[in-house]
Amino acid sequence: MVGMKAETFFTQAENESISSAIREVETKTDGEVAVMVVDQSDAYPEGQILAGGVIGVLLALIVTELIWGDSLWAFALTALVLSAFCGWVVNYMPAVKRFFTPNARLEIQVQDRALTSFYEKGLYKTRNETGVLFFISLFEHKVWILADKGIYEKIQQKTLQEYAGDIALGIKTGKAAEILCREIQNIGEILAKHFPVKPDDINELSDEVIIG
Repeated sequence: MVGMKAETFFTQAENESISSAIREVETKTDGEVAVMVVDQSDAYPEGQILAGGVIGVLLALIVTELIWGDSLWAFALTALVLSAFCGWVVNYMPAVKRFFTPNARLEIQVQDRALTSFYEKGLYKTRNETGVLFFISLFEHKVWILADKGIYEKIQQKTLQEYAGDIALGIKTGKAAEILCREIQNIGEILAKHFPVKPDDINELSDEVIIG
């Protein structure tokens, strides 16, 4: 899944299933649900640099030993060149870059990107502050569910993230759309309990999957 693009992550049929799940949920609640998929939440240059350095140095040790013996100068120059080259190559190898990027850094960046996207896409502009964003970042294998102020008065972030964890697992097992639709329905039941649909309810957010 590393390296997959947001534009093609879900098939047309899966996009329609997700939109249908959102529409069904919103017939029962005043909450507004949105789904967003992005390629990655950051470029993670530190992961690229670290990967290039580690791989480059290891290769330099082998090359120096085979060609120049124990020459320190040869090793230093070879390590510099190979580290730069490997760093460039790693940029085209997402799985390697991800391996060399700390998980905590991935987690924080996805949270930050989800929050930024929530405001950039105007998802905070719902009438009763009841917007909910399912944010999927493919490179990191992470899902973050972000809600507006009105939701947080009734539902804790910890509860939302329990559903996010199931979606992330679904992505890794190739069942992203299926489990996403299921968790939209599950959260929809919670929303319906605390925020039942009102007679004058209108659809304030798009039901289509947002591509970041």
